[in-house]
Amino acid sequence: MSAHKPKRADDLPPLPAVPAGRYRHDKGNLYDLVGAVRHSETLEVLALYRPLYGEGALWVRPWAMFFETVVIDGVERPRFTLVDQASRS
Repeated sequence: MSAHKPKRADDLPPLPAVPAGRYRHDKGNLYDLVGAVRHSETLEVLALYRPLYGEGALWVRPWAMFFETVVIDGVERPRFTLVDQASRS
């Protein structure tokens, strides 16, 4: 067990605000962002999402990577762009 791992759940910092909804990847495919989750061992914050093509299995990637910017053809833009925000009832 890691020496820096919190002993209780209330020792963890809050997860980032979740702009859940439908996102377009910089390569064009659509994905539904389910929300922010935490890796059980490293405590890294991850984005939990589902591609809207293929088998539709759940995937994770580092939160920072999901929301980072990339340079395509000399233009900086988000890796994933929100196209339809999920409503929370």
